[in-house]
Amino acid sequence: MGNPKLELARRIIENTGASLFLTGRAGTGKTTFLHDLRASTRKRVVVAAPTGIAAINAGGVTLHSLFQLDFGIFVPGQAHHEKFRMRNEKMKIIRGMDLLVIDEVSMVRADVLDAVDDSLRRLRDRNKPFGGVQLLLIGDLQQLPPVAREDEEKNLRQDYPTNYFFESHALKQLDYETVELDRVYRQNDAEFLDILNAIRDNRADDSVLARLNSRVPRKFIPDDYDGYIRLTTHNHLAADINEQRLDRLPTPETCFEARVEGKFPESMYPADPMLRLKVGTQVMFIKNDTGFPRAYYNGMLGEIVAIDEENGVTVRPMEGGDIITVGAVEWPNNTYAVDEQTNQIVEKREGSF
Repeated sequence: MGNPKLELARRIIENTGASLFLTGRAGTGKTTFLHDLRASTRKRVVVAAPTGIAAINAGGVTLHSLFQLDFGIFVPGQAHHEKFRMRNEKMKIIRGMDLLVIDEVSMVRADVLDAVDDSLRRLRDRNKPFGGVQLLLIGDLQQLPPVAREDEEKNLRQDYPTNYFFESHALKQLDYETVELDRVYRQNDAEFLDILNAIRDNRADDSVLARLNSRVPRKFIPDDYDGYIRLTTHNHLAADINEQRLDRLPTPETCFEARVEGKFPESMYPADPMLRLKVGTQVMFIKNDTGFPRAYYNGMLGEIVAIDEENGVTVRPMEGGDIITVGAVEWPNNTYAVDEQTNQIVEKREGSF
């Protein structure tokens, strides 16, 4: 059965020049929509994101590198000068694109979006918001917020009520559509979804609290093999727990070292470059399966039941179903270039992990 809202979003992007804000909670298909769009559209698309890791996951570039933005605050109305002269090829890319996709837009500050608008107006059409380019903004405002240093907040408040992207002066001049996806594909437990949605929407009442508390037995010490996840405040705490649990397993250890080729900065690595695994290890997938049918998804839990250095790692999903054998998966670090013969915008691989 199709998803009418995903189909509506596709029609808006493919058949019109209208800009779109595509939102929805985790697991509703935003990332899949982006990947499918890139594979099928005839429009000249450039994908960008606010951070390096977000850009790698989206298969695009950072906003700051694409538009050569300064990392300081952008002040609307003031003259903006590029820190470095923009190359002719990059100007061709920006002038030639039909659609600019900004993924994880919840993390984009309003002034950064206005800086993007400033660049696009200077390079395309000065009289139109974002130079007249079609925008596809993808993100969930109830996930990661935009970040500003304490010393930046005072200056930002002079021009923006909040840091969120929708306070952008340019965006307020743009008549854009909004589609909110509401069908969750990662979770089918109706009661659990109700609880998640109540907390997400800040409407958790006493009955929700009672249902949560009913799941908290006193002196609860789960067995390592029960499949529970411990939530921590910092990555290093999670890493310490994982190392301790891994060392307890009596099975032999196999190490897989990442193969990094070309330009792929360490700060953008999507995973640890050295992966230590044993049979019996509890694992979480950190990437969606791009094959068909899709065997796994980002956030899916499983237990390793076999390891073969040549053929891959075999995982039994915690939620049941067929076991999965996973080989090496690639994250590309792409940039954009203009094909001199066709004048089309093409992706150019700089490196891979």
